[in-house]
Amino acid sequence: MEKLGLNEIRELFLSFYESKEHYRRQSFSLIPEKDKSLLIINSGMAPLKPYFAGLETPPSKRMTTCQKCIRTGDIENVGYTSRHGTFFEMLGSFSFGDYFKEESLTWGWEFITKVLKMPTDKLWATVYENDDQAYDIWKNVIGMPEERIVRLGKDDNFWEIGTGPCGPCSEIYYDRGEKYGCGSPDCKPGCECDRYVEFWNHVFTQFSRDEEGNYTDLAHPNIDTGMGIERLACIMQGVDSIFDIDTIQYVLEGVVKVSGVEYRHGEAETDVSIRIITDHLRSMTFMIGDSILPGNEGRGYVLRRLIRRAARHGRLLGIEGPFLSDLCDRVIDVSGKAYPELEERRVMIKKVVSVEEEKFASTIDQGMKIINGHIDDLKADGSTVLDGKKAFKLHDTYGFPIDLTREILEESGFTVDLDGFRAAMEEQKIRSKVEQEMEGAGWDEATASIKFDKDTEFTGYDTMVQNSTVTAVFRDNEIIDSAASGDTCLIALDKTPFYAESGGQACDTGLIYNDDFAAEVMDVSKFQNIFAHKVVVNKGSVTAGSEVICMPHAPTRNRTAANHTATHLLHKALREILGDHVKQAGSSVTKDGLRFDFNHFQGMTDEEIKQVENIVNDKISHFIDVETKVMPIEEAFDEGATALFGEKYGDTVRVVSIGNFSKELCGGTHVKNSGQIGAFKILSEAGIASGVRRIEAVTGIGILNKYIEDESLISHTAEALKSNRDNMIDKSASLVDEVKALKKEIEELKKAEMSKGLGNLIDEAADINGIRLITKQFEDYNINDLRGLSDQIKADSKNAAMVFAAVTGGKVTFLVSLTDDLVEQGFHAGKMIKEIAAAAGGGGGGKADIAQAGAKDPSKIAAAFDKARELLS
Repeated sequence: MEKLGLNEIRELFLSFYESKEHYRRQSFSLIPEKDKSLLIINSGMAPLKPYFAGLETPPSKRMTTCQKCIRTGDIENVGYTSRHGTFFEMLGSFSFGDYFKEESLTWGWEFITKVLKMPTDKLWATVYENDDQAYDIWKNVIGMPEERIVRLGKDDNFWEIGTGPCGPCSEIYYDRGEKYGCGSPDCKPGCECDRYVEFWNHVFTQFSRDEEGNYTDLAHPNIDTGMGIERLACIMQGVDSIFDIDTIQYVLEGVVKVSGVEYRHGEAETDVSIRIITDHLRSMTFMIGDSILPGNEGRGYVLRRLIRRAARHGRLLGIEGPFLSDLCDRVIDVSGKAYPELEERRVMIKKVVSVEEEKFASTIDQGMKIINGHIDDLKADGSTVLDGKKAFKLHDTYGFPIDLTREILEESGFTVDLDGFRAAMEEQKIRSKVEQEMEGAGWDEATASIKFDKDTEFTGYDTMVQNSTVTAVFRDNEIIDSAASGDTCLIALDKTPFYAESGGQACDTGLIYNDDFAAEVMDVSKFQNIFAHKVVVNKGSVTAGSEVICMPHAPTRNRTAANHTATHLLHKALREILGDHVKQAGSSVTKDGLRFDFNHFQGMTDEEIKQVENIVNDKISHFIDVETKVMPIEEAFDEGATALFGEKYGDTVRVVSIGNFSKELCGGTHVKNSGQIGAFKILSEAGIASGVRRIEAVTGIGILNKYIEDESLISHTAEALKSNRDNMIDKSASLVDEVKALKKEIEELKKAEMSKGLGNLIDEAADINGIRLITKQFEDYNINDLRGLSDQIKADSKNAAMVFAAVTGGKVTFLVSLTDDLVEQGFHAGKMIKEIAAAAGGGGGGKADIAQAGAKDPSKIAAAFDKARELLS
């Protein structure tokens, strides 16, 4: 049997099945495209479920893939065993109603014996106990000796998940030899020892199971085979551990080199950390390569957990500073040819890891101190469970994923109250949650409980003037008979052209009127299918049944629509410039401008902002038609429409397309042509949360308004500088230089004054048991001034204790400074200042020789000086 590298094995497998007329497809993304039941792709067949279920037509009835997969269900075993990993690749061959058992097994046998040249006497097969057909194929078609064909029960050789398609399976095993066995004469596949390794499973999906447990034959049975390439590589390379196969070993060697710690193949405790880092490097590289970014929920949380777990184990190995980013290169080097997206996104992958690692580095030391403190407290109290609220604080303040906290505790024999943690997490969510559907025009639980006879039909996509009938008038959570001039109330209509605030777009305003009645619409909100129009009645009165005309304010609607369409252009432009990992994380669209939040790992450069602006303005200048269509959601996805992550959609959706440039699911209002936007200008770009950036921008008349605002600012600034527009910059620079010079002069005068009074300070020092106590109150001096003064005194003095107070803006800053000989006698400035500052309503701390503190009450400075005398007495 020839020793083959992992990359060679992958290519041999895919090429072999191509020769059997299988469609060779590149691995699907780790992000499930349409399967909401999965967070991350975790098996070779997971992306193919729509084909197996008959929901979609496959590109071919025969397919082969090598699918990248992530599984974290047994992450606690990674590093501690030779075979567990969070990332793996699954080789697969599939038939959708084409060939069946005989072809699947005979081709499989051909591949492992003719292509891989595995010795036939080392190979065994298992079949489901009642599957005589598979048994016969192994025995009579392939020619495997009967003693190496093992029948196993349903738990081992029958694949089913609840109801629906299911069937028996046949697994192929490799015999590693007697030295791995248990010594039993009956040792064979199915035994719990390590002698026989299952490496290829052939699933024959031929039945459908109903809710009563009955099985019926499928009209078109399928084949689904799966073979973990890492396990196969272990066999082909004659190694016992996945960490010893060529590609993974290359990554591991990088960890060893950076850490300077020898890898002893599972014989040393440090091997656990080396293996964990090695495995997690593979996972994080592939996840980011598929546009997954670190976050606090879902896939982002999985990635953050892996990066921070690896970073922590780096600390355990003694690695100082960030190191994961550079090691990602090794993963890309060995896997980039098979997965070109890794090479294409090398820079982005490394940057995301670097940013996340640096964020965690800023809190890991403090967080570890707190965890160790909790462990000490648990030991002292004789307890074994950490309070859930404390674990939540570690998560919320120091960025420790709960799984990492639990792992660290378990290493010392403790656990965490997970229910308490979840309760603390839920409390925070409840505190921050805003019931958007009920806010705005007075919706609350009581109002929402009102029963309305008829839903509101929204007509605002097609018309700006609508004849309507008032279906209800209500106020203060109650239906009322009527509202008269001067009243503020809520009106429900059978039809409305007024857009209700939703999806980040502000509502319409305008008029509702008839010959005898007029009201100004101030706000529109929607709950379920009722539009509530908050109005101020200016004329006459209104009752349920009144016939009215509705007219939104056209300039407001048009400007809002322009800004909304601009957000779609902006979204697409960001993805083109920054990468397709960019996803919308929120938005706000009003008549005055737009705010767009998006996932990205670092601030945009000036050049990137300029490029995005140029793309959007180019699309505006081309006057591209904007089209809206209502279609089934599956059809929308097939056409490449972008959806908001976490948003819930119905079976039918509205798709907004801007030519061939942008296509998004959206229920908002838009312009008919991109040229109606006029122009686009980004005002600011900033971070608002971890991994989330925000752009604020204006369009059309908003740019003109911003220009007028800036013109006014420039004029007032020129006036204040006593300058004209042309030399404002020079005048400003000159004033800055002048201010710097004056500040420097003031500092020098301060130092001179302090030095001048230095002798007096020392002469006036109080003698307390042989210690000279120097106290002084300063006005408008900063802490650095006080430190400088104390250094001067300490340079020429012994047995001196200085207690200074600086008063600035009604607040006090205390400084306690001790000469070295006092420190040697056991005095401690940090301990002294706590009591001194407390006398003035403050607190602080510091080192033995110098410490500082703040206080709120300048009138208590004398009392603080008295406390200093008391402490030295």
